[in-house]
Amino acid sequence: MIDFSKLDKLIHEKGRLAIMTLLVARKEWRFQDLKSELEMSDGNLITHLRALYKAGYVSMAKEVEKRPQTKYALTKKGRKAFQDYLEVLEQILDAGKS
Repeated sequence: MIDFSKLDKLIHEKGRLAIMTLLVARKEWRFQDLKSELEMSDGNLITHLRALYKAGYVSMAKEVEKRPQTKYALTKKGRKAFQDYLEVLEQILDAGKS
């Protein structure tokens, strides 16, 4: 039997799932690149990033080159949470194939 309670509700939300998926694929993302790739508004993206940051799933680094930029990356905790999330999804998919 699948334990659906193991699905991380924080990650399971569509916008945060999209963010986590991008962050797992690349070491770090600039805020503007995430915004462009996900086609989210500033407010929507920052709200999701704050939730992930508060949970310890993403780190944030502010840099000043020509202009200030904020970069986001997955933490070890975030990477583990995402892997655990994917494992539960795989169990669901396997059960659906039976």
